[in-house]
Amino acid sequence: MKLITSLLSPFGRKVRIVLAEKKIDFELVLAQPGVDDELIQSYNPLGKVPVLVVDDGRIIYDSSVIAEHLDYLSPVCRLYPNDHRPMMSAKRSEALADGICDAAVAIMLELRRIKKLQSSEWIAKQQGKINRGLAALESQMQDKRWLVGDAYSIADVSVICALDYLDLRQPATQWALHYPNLQQFYLRLQDRPALQETKPKA
Repeated sequence: MKLITSLLSPFGRKVRIVLAEKKIDFELVLAQPGVDDELIQSYNPLGKVPVLVVDDGRIIYDSSVIAEHLDYLSPVCRLYPNDHRPMMSAKRSEALADGICDAAVAIMLELRRIKKLQSSEWIAKQQGKINRGLAALESQMQDKRWLVGDAYSIADVSVICALDYLDLRQPATQWALHYPNLQQFYLRLQDRPALQETKPKA
């Protein structure tokens, strides 16, 4: 099994965490969008990471699809609930966290453009998505230990990836100062080896 991704991708990190939690061996192939586009596009026509190549040669892309596929390969540390309602809640939280990351990536790419071509309206629109997403997650947490049900799930993995990505790309946001429920949730999970081993470093 081979995973093609960038170490700084929050989506690639989500998959790496799932692989670690489920104790699945894999080969890591580093590829950076914008630098290794030819390699990435040879696996994914959309030119995005992560991409998983399974042992029979099949290629799977989109972090949510890959994560769910991996969860069904092994019973170790099940991350997607079996029952329909909690499953949908977990996927909704996963989608919300992924959307926060999408908006943060969009801002990063916009700020890399020539100054006179940058759109402050576009940046503000993406920042609004991030702020509303964080507020929704903050409300969802309240006094709960886990985002969904009474166990660690893909929702928790996805949100941790989003929060760490904001710290990496948008430190000025200082989300921990404004969202105490998320901060407590974040701190509770910091001793998990899979999260420590995959934490992005600039």
